[in-house]
Amino acid sequence: MKYKVTHRTTYTYNYPVSVGNHIACLRPRSFSGNVLLGNQIVISPPPADLSERTDYFGNTLCFFAVQQPHKELIVESRSEVTVDGNLRRLTPETPPWELAAASLTSIQTAEGLDAYQYQFDSPRIHAQQDYAAYAHESFLPGRPMREALLDLTQRIFHDFKFDSTVTTVRTPTEDVFRKRRGVCQDFAHMQIACLRSIGIACRYVSGYLRTYPPPGRPRLVGADASHAWISAYCPGHGWFDMDPTNNVAPSDGHVTLAWGRDYGDVSPLRGLILGGGDHKLKVGVDMEPVEDSPSA
Repeated sequence: MKYKVTHRTTYTYNYPVSVGNHIACLRPRSFSGNVLLGNQIVISPPPADLSERTDYFGNTLCFFAVQQPHKELIVESRSEVTVDGNLRRLTPETPPWELAAASLTSIQTAEGLDAYQYQFDSPRIHAQQDYAAYAHESFLPGRPMREALLDLTQRIFHDFKFDSTVTTVRTPTEDVFRKRRGVCQDFAHMQIACLRSIGIACRYVSGYLRTYPPPGRPRLVGADASHAWISAYCPGHGWFDMDPTNNVAPSDGHVTLAWGRDYGDVSPLRGLILGGGDHKLKVGVDMEPVEDSPSA
């Protein structure tokens, strides 16, 4: 499936901002099953300085500085991406999860060494016994990794309620676990916390989710969503993506933007400004399907 993805972020300030320095993480990654065909980032007002670099995790970051007074900042990323759901399918046969977790430390491949870092705590996610206990209800002794991952994803989907009113981007995972409510970012953090607490390498994935209008209704431009899910590593089989918000293994309806240890590594737009006072934020995402790829 090929998509044209438009991600538009608008900041409206009460007072003029005299200087703004920003970092955008808005260029989709390109890898097998998620191929970036093109990307353009349009900024208004035009930045006085703009540069790009690749961060530690392999994501492309855009650094820009707006040095003229402005009461509105618009950052629009326009991308074209091809997603192949067949290449994202989970391997049917996987080893027991204990073996997958324990063997990671002895792997000397580049992929294994990269995955190893995702076993540890990160600024927003800390391993705890309560998370391990919750995970062990799915990760029973000797259970295959794939089967246990699917079960944990399903349990989070049923046990936690989607509620955009109870959390913010700074809400600790402990609060989400206690309240059993949150949004996709919270559920991804929750599943990562559970998996790292039992020794499984797991990373945070940001991206886009295609949404579908109700029957008989037209597709609304800008009604799609920024999204978050997780990717767990199984030695010998690679990375397994799971979406606990929707209880699915991502396929051709998910476009991968970036990945890191947690949300803090991949926030779409962040920076420092001088002036502005309070502000309003508006985000709109549109995933326009361009053509269907043959399915197996």
